[in-house]
Amino acid sequence: MLNRLREASQARGNPRIPATRRRQHSAGKRRLTASDVYTGRDPQGLGNVFGRLLAERGWNSPVAVGSVMARWTELVGSEISAHCLPESFDGKTVLVRCDSTAWATQLRLISPDLLGRFEKELGAGVVTAISVMGPSAPNWRKGGRSVRGRGPRDTYG
Repeated sequence: MLNRLREASQARGNPRIPATRRRQHSAGKRRLTASDVYTGRDPQGLGNVFGRLLAERGWNSPVAVGSVMARWTELVGSEISAHCLPESFDGKTVLVRCDSTAWATQLRLISPDLLGRFEKELGAGVVTAISVMGPSAPNWRKGGRSVRGRGPRDTYG
């Protein structure tokens, strides 16, 4: 699974950064101090360790995708998130389902502003498009068996 994630990361253009980089010491370069190189002995902050882990594995983009779904209310605001929820993330496109056609239209109109906010909060190129869908039609099929035909609409007169 790790190899598949690495290949997917390389296909997206996120290069893998090796865990250890050896710097050659030459006369013309600045001498490295203890604070420049992490030796693994000093305690580090969790954010630094986690960020380094993501960069080494090439998982920056998948984590950013997950943060769109998890931080939806924070990114778009409470009023929009009450009526529009993200359903899935395909490539660099977020699929959003709205509870009414009016909210779907409104979200389509403000999607350039939202994309700018996503770029500022998550980084460039994580989300490039928002696909907005209106409410789904009711399903008249109930139970395991159904009769072909128009359904309940054929009894309305």
